[in-house]
Amino acid sequence: MRILRIALSALIVLALALFNAIIPFGSLLPAYALPARQEGELRIHVLSVGQGDCSLVEFPNGEVLVIDGGDGSWDTGNKIDRYIKALAPTSLSVVATHADSDHVGGLAKIISDFAPKRVYLPVLAGSTASYRALLASAAQVGAEQTTLTRYDVIENASGAYLVCISPYSQGEEEENEASCVLYLHYMGVSALFTGDVNTAREARLAREYALDPTLFDSGKFAVRLAETDILKVSHHGAKDASAREFLTLLSPETAIVSCGAGNSYSHPAGETLSRLNEAGARVYRTDELGSIIITIGQDGYAVRPHITE
Repeated sequence: MRILRIALSALIVLALALFNAIIPFGSLLPAYALPARQEGELRIHVLSVGQGDCSLVEFPNGEVLVIDGGDGSWDTGNKIDRYIKALAPTSLSVVATHADSDHVGGLAKIISDFAPKRVYLPVLAGSTASYRALLASAAQVGAEQTTLTRYDVIENASGAYLVCISPYSQGEEEENEASCVLYLHYMGVSALFTGDVNTAREARLAREYALDPTLFDSGKFAVRLAETDILKVSHHGAKDASAREFLTLLSPETAIVSCGAGNSYSHPAGETLSRLNEAGARVYRTDELGSIIITIGQDGYAVRPHITE
């Protein structure tokens, strides 16, 4: 009887694996119920993915840019799938800010499930299984692969654009410091996505900007860091990020922290929250509020949580 039970269990596992290969489990999951995007609006969705990172930029024409993909855990992956389904993107592109598993762990699944047209890779390639899976998935769906470095632009037909202001094309050695930093601008509102950059890189960017406020411009695409409205806080609010010099330059009204409830790193750090408060930022945290939607339109922007748990 014991042998029979083992054999039956093995058959069930095999059957489920075959079924998932033919009809991926993610395709059976229902989409989340999200508020409708209004005509001309751009939305930023900072998803609650535990101690990881995943943001979605939903452009006015329905295109979606995925910035990082969480840690690749079962529940996080399914949550992201359901969220992207709810947006019903007309096309999809993916950015990996850097190769840490809490940022790229779920990207292979996203790429496999939604077949993005383009995948933007970090300047420093990772050696982990999750990073190799990302590359394999991108190759399998035929996505164009390109590396993001300073002055590269992601443009949308709506007039929205993102400019990469870091990393440099050469000489990068440390993975977090080499994280992709993206400046988003639409309808007079600016947001900054900072990956896991550390205080050293933030301070360096601030000093460069002080020398010439047009230094990060890429052709017609202007970057005005001093006019940043929304900051996606670096490294989950760790104490080694959000340099005072950088925050003084940005002076953001709104700061979004992606972190897991009760995480073992004690993110966000108390000193980081203090620096954000000193800079005059109102802080929104995914561990407290769940996923967060920022809507940008003719009347400016609005922030509201959208509980998807």
